[in-house]
Amino acid sequence: MLTKPQSISDILVNFNPLEDKYISREFQSYGIYLSEELGDYQHKAIYIRFAKSVPRAILERALNFAKDSNARSKAKIFMWKMARLRKGEE
Repeated sequence: MLTKPQSISDILVNFNPLEDKYISREFQSYGIYLSEELGDYQHKAIYIRFAKSVPRAILERALNFAKDSNARSKAKIFMWKMARLRKGEE
Protein backbone atom coordinates (compact mmCIF):
# COMPACT_ATOMS: atom_id res chain seq x y z
CA MET A 1 0.00 0.00 0.00
CA LEU A 2 1.79 3.11 -1.22
CA THR A 3 0.92 6.46 0.24
CA LYS A 4 0.74 9.49 -2.00
CA PRO A 5 3.33 12.13 -1.15
CA GLN A 6 1.91 15.42 0.05
CA SER A 7 2.12 18.39 -2.25
CA ILE A 8 3.75 21.58 -1.06
CA SER A 9 0.39 23.36 -1.12
CA ASP A 10 -1.10 20.70 1.21
CA ILE A 11 1.81 21.10 3.61
CA LEU A 12 1.45 24.88 3.60
CA VAL A 13 -2.32 24.70 4.19
CA ASN A 14 -1.74 22.55 7.29
CA PHE A 15 1.27 24.58 8.46
CA ASN A 16 0.70 26.37 11.75
CA PRO A 17 3.52 28.85 12.44
CA LEU A 18 2.82 28.82 16.17
CA GLU A 19 3.14 25.03 16.52
CA ASP A 20 5.51 24.30 13.65
CA LYS A 21 7.88 27.22 14.06
CA TYR A 22 10.99 25.04 13.79
CA ILE A 23 9.88 23.24 10.62
CA SER A 24 10.98 25.27 7.64
CA ARG A 25 11.93 22.64 5.06
CA GLU A 26 10.01 19.84 3.40
CA PHE A 27 12.39 17.11 4.59
CA GLN A 28 11.77 18.22 8.19
CA SER A 29 8.05 17.84 7.69
CA TYR A 30 8.56 14.41 6.16
CA GLY A 31 10.79 13.34 9.05
CA ILE A 32 8.09 14.34 11.53
CA TYR A 33 5.56 12.43 9.42
CA LEU A 34 7.74 9.31 9.57
CA SER A 35 8.11 9.54 13.35
CA GLU A 36 4.35 9.93 13.81
CA GLU A 37 3.51 7.04 11.47
CA LEU A 38 5.95 4.77 13.29
CA GLY A 39 4.87 5.89 16.75
CA ASP A 40 8.41 6.97 17.63
CA TYR A 41 8.05 10.73 18.14
CA GLN A 42 10.85 10.92 20.72
CA HIS A 43 13.40 10.06 18.00
CA LYS A 44 12.11 12.55 15.43
CA ALA A 45 15.58 14.01 14.83
CA ILE A 46 16.89 10.77 13.33
CA TYR A 47 13.88 10.54 10.99
CA ILE A 48 14.51 14.14 9.89
CA ARG A 49 18.12 13.21 9.14
CA PHE A 50 16.98 10.16 7.17
CA ALA A 51 14.50 12.31 5.22
CA LYS A 52 17.37 14.61 4.29
CA SER A 53 19.98 12.02 3.33
CA VAL A 54 18.24 8.78 2.31
CA PRO A 55 16.41 8.52 -1.04
CA ARG A 56 12.66 8.95 -0.60
CA ALA A 57 11.88 5.71 -2.45
CA ILE A 58 13.80 3.69 0.15
CA LEU A 59 12.04 5.47 3.01
CA GLU A 60 8.62 4.91 1.45
CA ARG A 61 9.27 1.19 0.89
CA ALA A 62 10.55 0.73 4.45
CA LEU A 63 7.61 2.71 5.88
CA ASN A 64 5.05 0.68 3.96
CA PHE A 65 6.75 -2.55 5.04
CA ALA A 66 6.70 -1.45 8.69
CA LYS A 67 3.08 -0.30 8.57
CA ASP A 68 1.97 -3.60 7.03
CA SER A 69 3.83 -5.71 9.58
CA ASN A 70 2.42 -7.01 12.85
CA ALA A 71 5.55 -6.09 14.80
CA ARG A 72 5.26 -4.49 18.22
CA SER A 73 7.91 -1.93 17.35
CA LYS A 74 7.27 -0.53 13.91
CA ALA A 75 10.30 1.75 14.32
CA LYS A 76 12.68 -1.21 14.71
CA ILE A 77 11.26 -3.04 11.70
CA PHE A 78 11.50 0.22 9.71
CA MET A 79 15.20 0.60 10.61
CA TRP A 80 15.92 -3.04 9.72
CA LYS A 81 14.16 -2.82 6.36
CA MET A 82 15.73 0.53 5.51
CA ALA A 83 19.22 -0.83 6.24
CA ARG A 84 18.61 -3.81 3.96
CA LEU A 85 17.28 -1.60 1.18
CA ARG A 86 20.25 0.75 1.45
CA LYS A 87 22.66 -2.18 1.15
CA GLY A 88 20.79 -3.30 -1.96
CA GLU A 89 19.84 -6.67 -0.52
CA GLU A 90 16.24 -6.39 -1.65
